[in-house]
Amino acid sequence: MSITNYTNLQSTIADYLNRDDLTSVIPVFIQLAEAQMNRDIRHYEMEARSTGVQDAGDEYMQVPSTWLENIRAHVQGGGTTPLDLISRAAMADKRAGQEDTSGRPEYYCMADGQFQLYPTPDAEYTVELLFYEKIPALATNSTNWLLEEHPDVYLYGSLIHSAPYLAEDERATIWTQLYAAAAKRVIDSSEQARMSGSGLTLKVRGLG
Repeated sequence: MSITNYTNLQSTIADYLNRDDLTSVIPVFIQLAEAQMNRDIRHYEMEARSTGVQDAGDEYMQVPSTWLENIRAHVQGGGTTPLDLISRAAMADKRAGQEDTSGRPEYYCMADGQFQLYPTPDAEYTVELLFYEKIPALATNSTNWLLEEHPDVYLYGSLIHSAPYLAEDERATIWTQLYAAAAKRVIDSSEQARMSGSGLTLKVRGLG
């Protein structure tokens, strides 16, 4: 059976395990595999952009619901300028004794599940994020780009999480090795796609 959607992925997992009594837990194996893949894999298919207006006086910016990791952030208008990521300690140092400093934001850090900006915006600013987003969950999507292009990652990733449930530690090593090799191929395919073609010229520019 070819693996093309959520339903036949579940059937294939059951076939590999030679079990027909795991209907209720196989979706959990897949969910756990997706959590692991979101930690392990970065691919151009996961790149997304989000643009929003940050209000004057609001130093905290909401994170997109599908956000995993920033690639870069810019403030638009009057010439696009980058937002530089700093540590929370560095943010605290900048705000020490200057809590009310306002202006065009130049720095940000992660704080309480949001992006904290510095200086605090003194006007409305449009901020654009280029970021890695989560792989669309199969529980709410019949398929996604990763399952269609790399079904082995889903299969072996799910089988890894079946091993503790079934107390099959010896099989966990096999599934882990197969998953790791498949995940590496996904990452390598992204890098190859970025660098494919002839006469490639690298430029760093603001997003328009």
